Amino acid sequence: MRGLTLTLLAAALAGCSLIPDYQRPPAPMAGQYPGGPAYPASDRGEVPAQVFQDPALRQLIEAALANNRDLRVALLNVEASRAQYRIRRAALLPAVTANANGQRQYLPRRVTGRDGMIKSTYTANLGVSAYELDLFGRVRSASEQALQTYLATDEARQGAQLSLVASVATTYLTWRADQELLDLALRTLAADQQSLRLTTRQRRAGSLSALEQIQAQTRVDSTRAAVARYRRLAAQDLNQLTLLVGGEVAPDLPGMTLASEQVAQVPAGLPSQLLQRRPDIRQAEHRLLAANADIGAARAAFFPSISLTANAGSSSLALSGLFDGGSGSWLFQPQVSLPLFNAGSLKASLDYARLQKAIQVAQYEKAIQAAFQEVADGLAARATYQRQLQAQRDLVAASQRYYDLAQNRYRTGVDSSLTFLDAQRELFSAQQGLIGDRLAQLVAEVNLYTALGGGWEQTATR
Repeated sequence: MRGLTLTLLAAALAGCSLIPDYQRPPAPMAGQYPGGPAYPASDRGEVPAQVFQDPALRQLIEAALANNRDLRVALLNVEASRAQYRIRRAALLPAVTANANGQRQYLPRRVTGRDGMIKSTYTANLGVSAYELDLFGRVRSASEQALQTYLATDEARQGAQLSLVASVATTYLTWRADQELLDLALRTLAADQQSLRLTTRQRRAGSLSALEQIQAQTRVDSTRAAVARYRRLAAQDLNQLTLLVGGEVAPDLPGMTLASEQVAQVPAGLPSQLLQRRPDIRQAEHRLLAANADIGAARAAFFPSISLTANAGSSSLALSGLFDGGSGSWLFQPQVSLPLFNAGSLKASLDYARLQKAIQVAQYEKAIQAAFQEVADGLAARATYQRQLQAQRDLVAASQRYYDLAQNRYRTGVDSSLTFLDAQRELFSAQQGLIGDRLAQLVAEVNLYTALGGGWEQTATR
């Protein structure tokens, strides 16, 4: 029996493969990222040791990687896909089974022609059942397809992990920004209420008109609405962060201010490096390889299928004599199946496999193009947000000077309250814009980190 098994194994390994030779499609993108006034002059430099500098943010990312349920599902999907691959791979070798059974049967008098009798039969055998000789690579093609599907699923898990890191970072930064906007609105509301009290006293004294008092009241009401809005947004940000982290997040979690918050600028490298960095591109290529393997299986279906059933064992009418001399038995049953007429279904299956490969080629190319665009957008955001943020800082400084001057002129009676209220409004708007622009700059760095495929944050992405 051992010699028979080795013979079957050698015959299977001698088979050929009908999987087409794989050639990676050329990358449909330029050799360099775009340049010009909207892009950084140079994007080379040292790779940062830590992309996210805030210790509180790094702690939240680690908690999310350990507790996030979506990431847990992605990991379980990888394990399930790996199990499917192991099932397909196991079909490459024969499954050897051992069976033993016994049977006792009473035969009545009318059957035996004499007194009724009890008949006993005992058998034991070791054998291979319906093992397919993979002469044309159909089983190996199916195994290769399962392997590439498993690898694609693992890349999807890495993509989900990278996306989770970016989502936690973006939500955390948005939470910090909304907290700062809430503090700003509360400070502005206190100043507006003080201005309303002053305006009300001057109105009673007859030095101001009713219109100016109403405008001061309108300013207070507007700021009160902003306070409610930012309080709601901060609470919703915290709820979203709790969901992503998979556990409780303290509302008073200490962390950096938005102005001191840092996301290290990761180097962009060359466009060709995206093919190795981005999990979604690697996932698309594994899917392409799986479709390529399906073509091999579809081609092999045109050829004969040879399966073998063989066993050797012993049988006896008495259990005590089951393994005595002269009780041995064996069975060898080859089966050949050759497709003769199938109304074109095999040809249609091959055409379908080729079309699926063409679809995967297009999706692979689209993934590369989308990645190239995301990186180019991120590089443009990096340069322009720096200029925009500096301009917004200058606007805040100018608005502060305007507010201070208008306040002094209003208190000395040189200008009306209308000028002062206008200065208050412009300062509040400029300060809001500065926080919003700073948040947008940090989020743009997070997006660029994601677009480049991550890989620099050791504690977060590995």
